[in-house]
Amino acid sequence: MNTDAGRSARVMDRAQAQRDRILCAAQRCFIEHGFHAASMANIADAVQMSVGLIYRYFENKNSIILAIIDRQLGEQRASIADLNTDPDLRRRIIELFAKWRHGDPTVMNPVLFLEMRAEATRDPQIAQALAEADRIAGADFHAWLRKAAEAQGRSPTQQDIEARAFALHCIIEGLAIRSLREPTLDAASLEATLDLLLPLLTFRDG
Repeated sequence: MNTDAGRSARVMDRAQAQRDRILCAAQRCFIEHGFHAASMANIADAVQMSVGLIYRYFENKNSIILAIIDRQLGEQRASIADLNTDPDLRRRIIELFAKWRHGDPTVMNPVLFLEMRAEATRDPQIAQALAEADRIAGADFHAWLRKAAEAQGRSPTQQDIEARAFALHCIIEGLAIRSLREPTLDAASLEATLDLLLPLLTFRDG
C-alpha cells in the first residue's frame, strides 16, 4: 500500500471509529430519554465530544437514527447468515432473551426497538428506512427458512414460508417486549414454549 493510500485508509478508519462512538452514545441517550427528549447536547455529553464535531459526522439527529437502523440491519443479516452454519434457533432465542433481560449492549435493545417503531409513526423517513430494513432482513430469513425446510425433505409454498416466518417474527419480537415486562420469566417456561412451537414453524414436526 502506498503512503497516500495508507494515510487515506487510516483517516477512514478513524472516521468510522468516531461514527461508531457517536452511534453507541446516541443509542444510550435514546434508551434513557427517548428520541424526542434526547438532544444533540445529550449525545455530545455522553460521547464526550463537542456538538460541532458530531455535526461533522451526522447532519442531524434523524441521520443518527437512520445510521442506527442501518447498523442494526447489518447485525441482523449477519445473525441470519450464521444460522446457515449454526441452525440451533432454539438456543439462539434463549440466549437472546437472556441478553435482552440483562441489557447486553451487543444486541438490539428492546426499549430502542419500541422507540424506533413509535418514531416511525411520526416520521415518514424513518418509517421508510425501517420498512426497507424489514424487507431486506425478511428476505434473508425467508431464504434460510426455505433451506431449513429443504433439509427436512419438505417443499413448502411461498405462502407457507411467509406464514411461518411471520409467526417466528411475532414470537421473537414479543419476547423482546416480554423481557421488559417480565424480566424474571422462568427459563423452563420459555424453553417449553419454544419446544412446542419451533418444530412446527421450522419444518421439524415430521
